[in-house]
Order: sequence, then C-alpha cells, then structure tokens
Amino acid sequence: MTDTRQFGDLATQLIVESRRSTLTDTLLKYNDNLVRSIIREQRDLEKMTESNQNVTPAMLIYQTTIVRNKRCLLAYHKHRMDRLRDMYWTAGGALPHILSNQDIRSKLSPHEVDFLRQYSTSVMDYRAGFSNELDITASITHPPKDLHVLVHVIRDCGIIQTELGTIDFQKGQRFMVRRADIEHLIVQGYLEEV
Repeated sequence: MTDTRQFGDLATQLIVESRRSTLTDTLLKYNDNLVRSIIREQRDLEKMTESNQNVTPAMLIYQTTIVRNKRCLLAYHKHRMDRLRDMYWTAGGALPHILSNQDIRSKLSPHEVDFLRQYSTSVMDYRAGFSNELDITASITHPPKDLHVLVHVIRDCGIIQTELGTIDFQKGQRFMVRRADIEHLIVQGYLEEV
C-alpha cells in the first residue's frame, strides 16, 4: 500500500493543530518537523514551476498550492505570536516569569523566545517614556478599589524598592503596601492579596 497525499495536506495539518490549540486554550509544542516539511514541499513545488514554462492546469495547481502553503504557514505563526503576546500580558509583562517556566519554555522555538525578548524590550522602551504617570502592564480587567492592599508573601522575592523605602518580602509574611508598588508581584504569583 503506497502512502499518497495531496499537495497542501501538510499545511492543513498545521492549521488543524492551531485550531486544536485555540479550542483547548493551550499552547502546543512548536511543530518544527511539520513546518520544515512544508518548506521542503514549497521548494519542490517552486522547482516544478520554474522547470515548466508552459501554462498548464498542473502549473496552476502548483502555484495555488504554493500560495496556500504560504498562507497556512503565516496563519500558524501569527496564531502562535498572538498566544505568546497574550501570555506576556497575562503575566503582567514579566518575561522572566514566562521563560523560567520549563513547561512553557519547552513548547517554544528559539525564534519565539527571541520574539518574546524583542517584544518585551519594545514594550519597556515604550513604557519608559511615561512610566511616572501610567503603568501599561497593570491589569485593566479589575481596577483597584484602594491605593493600599494587604498582601501575603507566597514565595520569597527579595528586597523590593518602593516609593516609601525598601521592603524585604519573605515567605509567610504580610504587608500593607501601595498597590502600584507591588501589582506586578501579585500578577507574577509572588504575593497574594488578602
């Protein structure tokens, strides 16, 4: 029994994988083998179109498949970039928090890690212009009700510099602090609001 497949089947598998990722609300491991197979198929199709100068129905099918494969590759990578951006903002702009999670890190390609680093750098550069007035990494889904908040330290996070001085957050302690000073630590999971 021979294994027959049509042009574009690999790209369809990639889109199905993206769809599965969306439906389960998870980031699946980057499918490097499938992406490379599609790129190899692209090169083979481009060679076939270059070797045949006559316009034939087969040539039209090859060109249509080339365009479709490119669109599927772009859609797959766009979907993954959107998921990475969502993760970045969910973590409150804490890139080390995302990259230190080995479960997430194992699912990323090296290029995606570079993308996250460059994205974080761009956000921080943009944020630096008006960081005194507005924190763009703060959550907007639940606006703060009070300026100060009582927090319980879940994980040691060391000494933090605030406007009122330094605070040494050690596991098990409780503090009443300004929300703006420690919001990022709550989002990252170091502190818990009491």
